[in-house]
Amino acid sequence: MSQAAAGTVEARYDISLMGFKIGVATVKADIDGDRYDLSIWAKLTGLAGVMTSGKGAATATGSLDGSRPAPGTFAITTAGSEKSITVRMAMSGGTVQALEVNPQIEPHPDRIAVTDAHRRNVLDPVSALLMPVSATLSPTNAASVSVNACRRTLPIFDGAARYDISLTPRTVRTVNGNGYQGPVAVCDVRYSAIAGHRANRKVTKFMEENRDMQVWLAPLAGTRLFMPYRIAVRTPIGLSEIEATSLTMDGVPLGRDMSPVRAQN
Repeated sequence: MSQAAAGTVEARYDISLMGFKIGVATVKADIDGDRYDLSIWAKLTGLAGVMTSGKGAATATGSLDGSRPAPGTFAITTAGSEKSITVRMAMSGGTVQALEVNPQIEPHPDRIAVTDAHRRNVLDPVSALLMPVSATLSPTNAASVSVNACRRTLPIFDGAARYDISLTPRTVRTVNGNGYQGPVAVCDVRYSAIAGHRANRKVTKFMEENRDMQVWLAPLAGTRLFMPYRIAVRTPIGLSEIEATSLTMDGVPLGRDMSPVRAQN
């Protein structure tokens, strides 16, 4: 089977903090051969939504080139009770060709400057959700799949900051949730700030030292692509989790017809 067949993947997520649901999100990926068109919508709900009115939407397009996407366009708009932010980027060959950020980023003495070098060989944060691997998923190569899905570093530029998200393999396990039933590759995650961040902010240092971050990657049937089933990040106020409540391809639930994979320690 080719790296990516034609199809539409739709994932719905619940967002929680310290075990309490605070929001929802939807990711839709239209895949046609080596081309992709991604869209994300997220909104805080309940008390968090009342207090912050937080919501956002993002899109990305590009092609699948080897072991990672090759982005073409990226756009995101976030809105809260205090301000709204819009970012638009055009990219080619991993290099940012055009960038618009509104409002412009506020200067601070401790902000690490973003140079032209920081805008080369990068991914946008939406395209980074698609993770190609070189091996297909089967019960006989679970350990290989775990390594291939998780052993990668995502060089992300979001229009304001350049940072690395590094994944390393933890295990392969089978989940039996309402949104997905099947194997996932469990990856440990590390964050490294490179540019655009404020060096003296406590939250930056906290995230760089954070050892309590994981992503669980689910395979997209008939392809060599993975995308997140669950993301867990320890924050200064507690554990934040994003977990799929529905994961489908062309309306058919993913994972239910796949053979289970035993955990590899």
